[in-house]
Amino acid sequence: MGLSGGVDSAVTAYLLKQQGHEVIGIFMKNWEGDDDDAFCSSNIDFVDAAAVADVIGIELEHVNFAADYKDRVFAEFLREYQAGRTPNPDILCNAEIKFKAFLDHAMRLGAEKMATGHYARVRQNGRTQRFELLKGLDPAKDQSYFLHRLNQAQLSKTLFPVGELQKTEVRRLADEIGLPNAKKKDSTGICFIGERPFRDFLNRYIAKAPGPIKSDKGRVLGEHVGLSFYTLGQRSGLGIGGVKAKGADLKAVQALGQRGVGAHEPWFVARKDMDSNTLWAVQGHDHPWLQSTELSAQDCSWVSGGPPAPGPMAAKTRYRQADAPCALLASSSTGCQLVFSEAQWAVTPGQSAVLYDGEVCLGGGVIASSNVQNTPN
Repeated sequence: MGLSGGVDSAVTAYLLKQQGHEVIGIFMKNWEGDDDDAFCSSNIDFVDAAAVADVIGIELEHVNFAADYKDRVFAEFLREYQAGRTPNPDILCNAEIKFKAFLDHAMRLGAEKMATGHYARVRQNGRTQRFELLKGLDPAKDQSYFLHRLNQAQLSKTLFPVGELQKTEVRRLADEIGLPNAKKKDSTGICFIGERPFRDFLNRYIAKAPGPIKSDKGRVLGEHVGLSFYTLGQRSGLGIGGVKAKGADLKAVQALGQRGVGAHEPWFVARKDMDSNTLWAVQGHDHPWLQSTELSAQDCSWVSGGPPAPGPMAAKTRYRQADAPCALLASSSTGCQLVFSEAQWAVTPGQSAVLYDGEVCLGGGVIASSNVQNTPN
């Protein structure tokens, strides 16, 4: 099982051993080059994982997947950002590293199953005999969104013990067992970036290409450092916080007065025009340019092995979003089209649209486009 040094995987290992499994912990090293950096916790995490393995009484192996990660995940991450999209590398990491490179390694060791500390569940459907990916029982911690690219072969070998628990129960168990990391803070952010400032990290790999920041009426508001460094819906880091709406912009803002939008409302990134190197910003959270009722996704992956039939279901266009009712108009192994009952906020190319039928995660794809107006006024 993947023993990361965190409390979730630690409790997972304990539960599996209590169930009678012979458990071998694997610590995955997926990133190299920043081990001495204050923002990288790989070495600390390994020490914590080793301490957990000692308390539980299991073997721990250190495996380096950094080369695989660089080729399969990080290279794609950079390509997407350079193209102006906002990728989710944690989804690709799960599909390509944790449930492919790591799973293959575990099987070579003679393992029957692999396990991780993800908050999700696996169930075999008694009627179809197919494996289903289910949401974790703790709605605040459910991670099925990040796992939606897993296939039948991967799920058939996978266990998610803490997916059956609430996070509070996991913490209680860790404390009761006496695990050394019982109170360790949950990790946040992209795995290879850690807690470091995101723009500082990108600066190492993507050149700055300054250009204008314009309002929806075409007024120049300021200058951006490069379109790759911004994402749709972004509010902070624009450097135009003190810019007030005026002229045509003020009239547009006043026209939105019924929504409570005023001249001092914050600005949000609404579009990125790669051809003209222009960043378009709008004022007010509810501006029409930030609302979409339709989207198209590409590079789809379906848990069952084939696309679901068109019809009503629910979807998330970003993690921690409530399921939004929608209709699947068409789907295939390469793409799908969704229409939502209510407009979705800041639908972002490069992020994933993940479909659900109740608690069952069906799969999803990478957002390619949405139906907001494409040509600025």
